Amino acid sequence: MKKLLVLALLISFTGINSISAAKTLNAVTEQNVKNYKKYYLKTEKVKPSDNKYEYVNLAWWSNFNDEYLNEYIIRAVENNKDLKMATLAVQEYYQNVVMQRANEIPTLSAGFMPGYGKIMGKTEGNFGLPIIASYEVDLFGKNHNKTTSIRKLYEGTILDEKAAYIAIASAVGCVYVNIVRLDAMVDLQEDIVQLRKEINEIMYVANAEGIVSTSDLVKSNKSYAAGVAGLIDLKKERTKLLHQLAVLVGDSPNNIEEYKRADYRTLAFRGNVPENIESDVILKRPDYLKAEKMLEKAGIDVRIARKEMLPKISLGGGVFFNNKNIESLFTTSNMIWGLGGQVMQPLFMGGKLRANLKAKKLAYERALENYKKVNLTSMQEVNDSLVSASMDREKLSRQKEIQALEQKDYKLAQDKYTEGVIAKLDLDQQKENLLVVNKMVYDTEFDCLVDCINFYKAVAGMDIAG
Repeated sequence: MKKLLVLALLISFTGINSISAAKTLNAVTEQNVKNYKKYYLKTEKVKPSDNKYEYVNLAWWSNFNDEYLNEYIIRAVENNKDLKMATLAVQEYYQNVVMQRANEIPTLSAGFMPGYGKIMGKTEGNFGLPIIASYEVDLFGKNHNKTTSIRKLYEGTILDEKAAYIAIASAVGCVYVNIVRLDAMVDLQEDIVQLRKEINEIMYVANAEGIVSTSDLVKSNKSYAAGVAGLIDLKKERTKLLHQLAVLVGDSPNNIEEYKRADYRTLAFRGNVPENIESDVILKRPDYLKAEKMLEKAGIDVRIARKEMLPKISLGGGVFFNNKNIESLFTTSNMIWGLGGQVMQPLFMGGKLRANLKAKKLAYERALENYKKVNLTSMQEVNDSLVSASMDREKLSRQKEIQALEQKDYKLAQDKYTEGVIAKLDLDQQKENLLVVNKMVYDTEFDCLVDCINFYKAVAGMDIAG
């Protein structure tokens, strides 16, 4: 009986896996090695923030001086489902780090084995208590490298979380600004529809008296119908944006009637979007930092793949207590113990290890190309936001000049109507022209507000003065 138990114990030792690793990283090309050293050697650990409001930079949003917008940003931070999932992903990946880190330390297990049988002599019952310890010797650091590799994924999820908070805050801001924009468009369109209705009524009377042609009356009818259809489209779009805002702040779309917003005549951005900024602003963007982390991880994975080719070393030991009486189980006369170890060198695995190394090298190359792509994309987004802000400001300036001239024309038309020089129809048409120009100006003003939010997103929520 005891011989069989000793044999089973030794078999359990040989089943213990081990840890091995190499000391150097061999990248695919010399240039890749240089890039790896450049970014890997300066790596810093990324830690999650307990205060998620730091991610969205509430101080920046105060530049709008709008209590409703600030409230929606706060509600999104607290209730948005995508943000909750991003935070849960961070916690999940942290547990993956903990699980992998456990492979770097010895393990201990124990059990209880009651049994009944006959080996020699009479049939009898017995009780067994195995206690087994095992340790995979991390002589070359492979297991530690694996922990570091998984930690890079964990740090990447932290950066994903930050990017998600910035993206959601930007989405809330853009949706809110566009809702207020549509408030302005609806009000102005209602005025235009009312004017077209008056014009249409005048045209009916004029047509009946033979003053205007039927063709002109039909054009007037079409213009009025188009104005009503345009108003319906604007209201529909505003309702859809309110639904979107509700989901962003974690609320039911059925509650949109309760959603307040600022008067479109007062909403403004009191901050500043500079004309130019330093290109190194992209170094603090979450997507850039994550690409850097993934490049570091890919380099570590190449090291791990090389270390897979080295010998695997493991140690193990165990104690087995066995007796037919449980009360005398823990006695030295009933104890079997042993120590063991193994050194295993892979000799032939059908090309698996070499293929794994090549795959990891290719993954490193891919991570490097992705890093370069994110670098270029980040610069593009920052430059796009600056160009849009600058050109929309210039566009708004020109449109305000047109608005001033149109306002002057309308004032002259009012004077002519008062003096009886022109008819009410001419005055209404002149007023409609002014309303159309006002819509154009408001539309560009809100484009400028959206440009500010796009700049905020492009620079990862940082405060950057011009």
